[in-house]
Amino acid sequence: MISAMRSLTAEEYVEAFKSFLDHSTEHQCMDEFNKEEMPSIMARLGIRFHRAPPDLVWLTKILSEQDLKMIRILQAAHPGVLIDNEIVEPNPQHVAAYKELVNQASDLQNVSFVWHQLTSSEYEQQMKEKGTDKKFDFIHMIQMLYRVEDVLSTIKFFHSCLDHHGKLLIIILSDSSGWASLWKKYRHCLPPTDSGHYITSNSIMDVLKRLGVEYHVYEFPSGWDITECFVEGDPVGGHMMDFLTGTKNFLGTAPPGLRQQLQEALCQPECSSKKDGRIIFSNNLSMIVVES
Repeated sequence: MISAMRSLTAEEYVEAFKSFLDHSTEHQCMDEFNKEEMPSIMARLGIRFHRAPPDLVWLTKILSEQDLKMIRILQAAHPGVLIDNEIVEPNPQHVAAYKELVNQASDLQNVSFVWHQLTSSEYEQQMKEKGTDKKFDFIHMIQMLYRVEDVLSTIKFFHSCLDHHGKLLIIILSDSSGWASLWKKYRHCLPPTDSGHYITSNSIMDVLKRLGVEYHVYEFPSGWDITECFVEGDPVGGHMMDFLTGTKNFLGTAPPGLRQQLQEALCQPECSSKKDGRIIFSNNLSMIVVES
């Protein structure tokens, strides 16, 4: 008897995500953005650095190495300043891994960390209950808005937390990516508990236009080698398909027709390209910088 399709648990997601990172250029893409654009973005943050430490909020999604790289760029742009950094992350394993990276870093003496093991909505509620009017110089949302129930409300709240000359960085999948094409066609076929997670850059820009805020978009190409998805019985390919669909054991639980349709769709030009006999899925990212 074939088991019913279901969404990934938090632990299963981490395993599937690792297979994605191991075979994609996601981090290299973010590194390119950090190299080309982040120094000038950080340099344009508020002048108040001369009066008080800059306040940062990292809304994370298992990307703590990228967080630390951004902190170092901030340190280079504003040498000698003290940095107050708040991390919002609901998964205790991710928090522990980030803390370990911080403990191993020898160049973060001027950075203080406050850890919130909360979802972004829980953090928002906590801030409202405390009645705090604390402002932040830099807030980032790296690949995390897929897990937010009300995207407009979330962006509106965190944008309201920006200080004068502050920046909100949203990194999200681009509408030029294969994900956008895949989700448009097959989101209704996947586990319904994930139905609110399929969002790409155009949807975010629609929200920002509704809010009437100024923003700038930077597009960076990224690829993901998904060749193993088409190798029968390959465990890595199985994890990749799980990550692509947000489904546990998609290849073993999806109806044969859906499995065939989705694998065929993955090979189409709007999703992937071929290079040296490998199938490279488009994982293009949009870096959206929102002004205060």
